Amino acid sequence: MDAAAPTRMTGRSLAKASRRAALLDAAAQLFAERGYNGVSIEDLGAAAGVSGPAVYRHFSGKPAVLAALLAGVSQDLLEGSRAVVAESPGPQQALRGLIEFQVDFALRNANVIRVQDRDLSSLADEDQETVRSLQRTYVEVWVDALAALAQQPDRTHLRRKAHAAFGLINSTPHSTHRRRSSKDTADLRQLLEEMAWAALSVEP
Repeated sequence: MDAAAPTRMTGRSLAKASRRAALLDAAAQLFAERGYNGVSIEDLGAAAGVSGPAVYRHFSGKPAVLAALLAGVSQDLLEGSRAVVAESPGPQQALRGLIEFQVDFALRNANVIRVQDRDLSSLADEDQETVRSLQRTYVEVWVDALAALAQQPDRTHLRRKAHAAFGLINSTPHSTHRRRSSKDTADLRQLLEEMAWAALSVEP
C-alpha cells in the first residue's frame, strides 16, 4: 500500500459532509432569527431536511452545533486571511486584500455575525476560548499588515484600528435589509471597502 496516496472521499462520506454543512447553514439562519435558546434539535433537523434524531449522527447535541459553527467560521477567517497576505505582492495590497476579504465575509455571512454577537456566551468555556483564540490570532494578521505600512508601529494602537474596522464592516447585518439587489450589494461592498481603507490608512 502506498502510504502517500491521497485519501478519496466516498459517496457516503461526501453525502455526510453535505448534510453536516446543511445543518450548519440551517443553524446559522435559525439561531440568527430566534436566538440559540429559541431553537431545538428538531427545528435544526427540519430546516436541513432530516429528522431531529438524525442530527445526532453529525453532532453530539445543540451546543456542539453552535461550537462547530463559530469555531469553523473563525478558522476559515484565519486561514483565508493568511492566504490573502501570502498572495499579496506588498503591504498595501495585503491590507486592501484583507479589507475585501472581511467585507465579502460580512456580506455573505450576516447570520453568522448575528449569532456570534448574541450567542457566543452560550458556548461552554472551553469552546468560547477556542473561538476567541482563533479570533485573536485573526486580529494579529491585520495588525501585522497595518504594522508593515506604519512608520512608527504601535501594536496596541494598530489593534484598536483593526477592531474599529471590524466594527464598521460587521455592523452591516444589523443596519441593512437582508434582501438586497445585486446592485445594492455591489454599492454597499464598494462603500464599506472605501470607508475601511480610509479609516485604516489615516494616521494621527
